[in-house]
Amino acid sequence: MAGTFDLERDQYILDVPRLRDFVEAVNDVRRRASEPRAVIRAIQPLFQALLADKTWLPTRYQEVSEASGMGRGIGTWLLYRAGDGGLAFSSLVVPPGVQTPVHDHLAWGLVGLYAGEQEEDVFARRDDGSQDGQATLALTERRQLRPGDLYELLSDSDIHRVRTSSAVTSVSLHLLGNDNGCIWRHRFYPEEGRVEPFRSGYVNVECGNR
Repeated sequence: MAGTFDLERDQYILDVPRLRDFVEAVNDVRRRASEPRAVIRAIQPLFQALLADKTWLPTRYQEVSEASGMGRGIGTWLLYRAGDGGLAFSSLVVPPGVQTPVHDHLAWGLVGLYAGEQEEDVFARRDDGSQDGQATLALTERRQLRPGDLYELLSDSDIHRVRTSSAVTSVSLHLLGNDNGCIWRHRFYPEEGRVEPFRSGYVNVECGNR
């Protein structure tokens, strides 16, 4: 069952020394830099080291779940979020052959593949957003991802979907500059030229009033 927490305080849903050290280092970067590319540049080596360490993430947070707003058994597990809403760290677990909806994030981010293999489709929005419920997207890039691979999320690469291309479940780690599971963002239907509000939620933590 999803837990409830005081949203004014930092929350370590998974509280282990390896993760706490990583988050404290990231928050130190956040205090010293505000420009997204500078933040990502400083965090990337720390994230790369965390991806290479296979000892700290319990099996529970690498499991599929029917309770996620992503659907199709995709598990979105919150590991940490900052009380100021400016940082969240989560695992995304996607069964073999399954893909996420096309969605945005509305924040800078770093995503790294922890287990399995994925294919990522990156989209760019071609309309001006003036027509409510309508969106024109163009596929701009397709990437093959293996464990240890990292990619950035920025304003020009914020819309994507991922699918598990391996015979085993894939697990990716998402570090976002907002509480991405609990904010309202966008789900896109490229073939239909349509967009709608979207909140993915987390399997293990309720969003409350955030």
